[in-house]
Amino acid sequence: MAEVSTRPAERSAARPRPRVQWSKVATIVGFLLPAAVIYIGLVLLPVAQAIYYSFYRWNGLGPLQNFVGLANYTRIVNDRVFLGALGNNLQLLVLSLIVQLPIALGLALLVRHNLRGRAIFRTVFFLPFVLSQVVTGVIWNFVYLPQGGLISTVYLMIFPGATPPAFLAQPTTVLYALFMVITWKFFGFHMILYTAGLQNIPAELEEAAQIDGCNRLQALRYITIPLLGSTIRLTIYLSVLGSLQFFDLIWIMTTGGPVNASDTMATYLYKFGFLRFQLGYGSAVAVIMFVLCFGFSLFYQRVVMRRDFE
Repeated sequence: MAEVSTRPAERSAARPRPRVQWSKVATIVGFLLPAAVIYIGLVLLPVAQAIYYSFYRWNGLGPLQNFVGLANYTRIVNDRVFLGALGNNLQLLVLSLIVQLPIALGLALLVRHNLRGRAIFRTVFFLPFVLSQVVTGVIWNFVYLPQGGLISTVYLMIFPGATPPAFLAQPTTVLYALFMVITWKFFGFHMILYTAGLQNIPAELEEAAQIDGCNRLQALRYITIPLLGSTIRLTIYLSVLGSLQFFDLIWIMTTGGPVNASDTMATYLYKFGFLRFQLGYGSAVAVIMFVLCFGFSLFYQRVVMRRDFE
């Protein structure tokens, strides 16, 4: 019995170790090395530099000498302007989830069926996403002009002699006016994602449900939406990360005004980091933005999207 029990161990010990195929290793390293160098140089090193700079009071011109520790972070937490900018980001985030994504899903459901000209509709809805954010901001600045803009012209046609509203100049309306532009630009992208997800759902499932007595709303609720779950989770993920990083469009249209009413964390960072030459403080803001985005991304992928990755 002792001899029989030791045979597997002897066989495993007698097996020769597989030789390392250095040619394959060299090929893999050769393909990965350029991308790794770019990633390290353009992503990891700037993040490490921002963390390092955030512990100094530095204007970006002289040497790093004035070490302040966590003073920059303490200042950020106690700054009402930054807290307001963070609140604006969160408000845009919530509006994107409850307004923008449902509109995109509804339009995707509308154009998925045999609708005449659906290819044209998809193209028209997707075209705003192709425009750069700078071009979009310039166009909508003309739309929102209080005198001579498209909205003011239509308003005067309906209410002659009245004063057209200046949506971008009022703290109570500027964020919603910006959100309208953001929705106009990005909902077509989400609609295309939903359309691609709907095309992967077999039509036979919905037909079988209708044969069993389900109406269209029930088939949509119990079959279409659950099968579209992975796409919905992806669009939520992209929408949240995008809402936390808004800069170009808002800076072109309002530069964060009026009275910081449309400031976001990115515009706040630009004002203090570059316009006021407080790069140490701006680096601390960048680190906070990175922690928020990275923390959400890690949590969401581990908890919510884990089944999709599996």
